[in-house]
Order: sequence, then structure tokens, then C-alpha cells
Amino acid sequence: MSKSRITLRSYTPAEEVLARGAAVRDRVPRTARDRAAGAADRPSVVEFVEASNHGRIEDLIPLRIGRMIASPFAFYRGAAGLMAIDLASSPDTGFTAQLCGDAHAGNFGLYGTSRGEIVMDINDFDETVRGPWEWDLERLATSLVLAGRVGGADEDDCRTAARDAARSYRRAAAVMAERPFLQTWSALADESVLDRVEADDLLDNYKKAAKKARKNNSDKVVQKWTHIDDHETGIDSHRFVSDPPVLTTVTQAVEDAAIDALERYGATLRESRRGLLSRFAVADIAFRIVGTGSVGLHSYVALLHGNSGEVLVLQLKQAAPSSLAPVLGVPPPEHEGERIVQGARLVQTETDILLGWTTMSVPAPGGGSRELPFIVRQFRNLKGAIAPEELAPHDLDDYGRLAGALLARAHARSLDPRLISGYLGDDADFDRAIADFAVRYADRTEADHDELVAAVRAGKLPAQEPDR
Repeated sequence: MSKSRITLRSYTPAEEVLARGAAVRDRVPRTARDRAAGAADRPSVVEFVEASNHGRIEDLIPLRIGRMIASPFAFYRGAAGLMAIDLASSPDTGFTAQLCGDAHAGNFGLYGTSRGEIVMDINDFDETVRGPWEWDLERLATSLVLAGRVGGADEDDCRTAARDAARSYRRAAAVMAERPFLQTWSALADESVLDRVEADDLLDNYKKAAKKARKNNSDKVVQKWTHIDDHETGIDSHRFVSDPPVLTTVTQAVEDAAIDALERYGATLRESRRGLLSRFAVADIAFRIVGTGSVGLHSYVALLHGNSGEVLVLQLKQAAPSSLAPVLGVPPPEHEGERIVQGARLVQTETDILLGWTTMSVPAPGGGSRELPFIVRQFRNLKGAIAPEELAPHDLDDYGRLAGALLARAHARSLDPRLISGYLGDDADFDRAIADFAVRYADRTEADHDELVAAVRAGKLPAQEPDR
């Protein structure tokens, strides 16, 4: 029998699935989430950072470390692998979902659907892999505490945000356990979700972010980052303007390799979208640094021209292995880019219509070249964000409720929400246990951040002042 074959000859009643979830409480009490932070065999911070720098572009490692020492929250954003090591020995239900893998509060963002609607969802899948659903929730809760501390919230506000994220996750799972499968599968998180999760105080933040997102497109990139070559005419004469270290020009060999990679990437799109892509042509390629965890990886932007002055900017981003995979014992995939794309397609209700993967030949240290996996996506797909560390302290719990509900919906696409709901039930002790652990792990992260700063000051690690 094919491994892809599913069974459609029998139906499991909801009561039976809920009971299966509830039965796990005997083995893993819901209060088991309240536990010590940090594994006994965890590496030192210096060891972790050095290991995570392996394979990155050497010249950019100081910039990555410089970004990580900016704050404990910034360090946390670049340390998903370290938290995975700490979570590995934790008790879990045995129910696995397609994880974001790095579900910190800053990885929930706004973006445009194919119909131009603005929705909010998880928007980073570099670490995606199947694993315990608890890991994503605990990473989210801890990030809320850290973001709140950076933003000046007091400890009660931070703890409440973490607790409310868990409560919202639990309640959202309960709602989805009762709803028709197709209804929960296709639900989009637009502005109306704020009322449903009791996050009305975020309405102004959401509207402001959505208004900004609607202007965040390829045209804006062209206006801000390009100029017209005086020696050429037409839209294809636009060229990226070098702005080191964030945006830099590439050699002709790299540009040719990027175009070759884009031409191959078309095969990973649906047929209709493949035809759409074929109507464009590449005008220029540039190297662009992005994120914190991704600094030091190969990342390029491609400027394409289309019909009647139309422009499209695509991002080619190196797909590094998930730092969770070795901790979970997950075997390497055939293509890391495909892993990320398939994870996004499974978790998000609607993904970028031009999301795909490819392989590109890039310069190798010491000369020559090497083949690396990449993902390709629209660089500015009406993207926006509500920065949790910039929220007013009294709004942090609203953000926690919003993110918790979005995470539950994301998990429900790969894990039956009836199982989760059966396990969680209506017990607020679970919420408090998550919050207690989140505060404890935030303390652990602050100590890790201090250790990193001390290592930089002692000259053990190089660090460059973060760019603008």
C-alpha cells in the first residue's frame, strides 16, 4: 500500500478523539509545563553561537552577533536551536504538528492574499519540521515575556501576556474541535479576528500596520532601492543601488547563477503560476541581508519587469537545515527549500502564490562554487507587522491572545484540534503552567544574553554594531 494513501472507509466520532486526548493527562499532566528551564547538557552560549555560524558567510558573522547582542529578545530570535536543546527532555503529549519551529511573537505578521486581502498569520518557516505542538506554544509565550521586558512592561503584564497566549490557544482549539472541518481549514485571520479573541485594543495597531502593508510592494522597492541606468532606456534599465552592508551588487557570474535558479524554480509552482512567472524578465540581482537568524546566509533580491511598467521583486533566500531537526531526530529532507515551502503551505491558510524552491550555485570559501538550496518568494507581498516589543504594556496581553489563537489554527491544519482540545479541556492550570515556564525561560535567556555580551567584550566572539 502506498504511504500516501489515506483511509476513507471509517469515521472516528468526535467523542472518541476527545477522549483519546483526555487520556494522555494521566501520563503528562497539564501542569507538567511548569518545570525547570535549561537542559543539563546544553552547550555554552559561545559554543552554541559558534556552531550556528558554521557554513555562514564569514564576513557577515560579526553583524549577526552584533544583532543578537542588541537585547535579550534579539538574542532569543537567533537562538531557536538552543531552546530546542532545552526542550528536548521535556514531557510532551506525543501529538505532533507541523511546527513553525520559531514561533516567537515577532514571526507573526500581516501579508496580502492573492485577492489583495490583508491577513495575519505565522510568516517564518525556516525552522519548520514536525514535532511536539507544545514547543511552538512555549516559544511564543517566552517571547512575549522578553518582548514585554524590552518594551518596558512590568512583570505582571509580561506574565499575563504569556498566560493569555496559552488560554487563547486552548480556547481556539476547543472552538475548532466543534466546528466543521472545512470551515476551520480555510478560515482567514483578517481584522475581524481581533474581536473574536478579545484583542480589540490592538485595532488601531492592526489598522496602522495594514495601511502600511498595502503600500509595501515591489513598486516601493523600486522607488527606494533602484535607479535608472543612463545608458539604457525602459523599465529594464532599473538597477539596484548599492547600500552596504544591507544591499550590495553582485558579480555577473552570481547574477547568471541567480537567473538560472529562478528559471528552475518555476517548476515548483503550480502550472498556472508557472505561466504567470514566464511573462516576466529579470532586470537586476543584488545581495541583501535579512533578519537575525538568517544573517550570514546567502540571500538575494531579483528585480523583474512585466507589463506596462510593472515590476516584481522576488527574494532568493538560502534554506539552511532546521536547527530542530537533529534534536528531534528528523532525517534530512531531499531539499531544505522544499521542506520550508511545504511547511508553509501546510501551516498557512493562504501562502504567497509565488512561493517555491530552487538550487543555486554560489561562491564557495576559498574559490570555486557550491550548490545550495533556496526558497523563492515575493519580497514585498503587502507585508506588515505589529512589533510586540513596541506595544504599550497594557496591549501586550491582547497580542498574546491574538498570537495564541493564530498558532492554534496553524497547528490544527496538521494535528486534529479535537486531540488538543481533549487534552487541554477547560483547565486554567495549563495556562498558568505555560506562563510560569515562560517567565523562567525568559530569565534563562537574559542570562544567556549576558553571557554572549561578556564573550564579545572579552574578545571571544566578533561583533559589529547593528546596521540601520
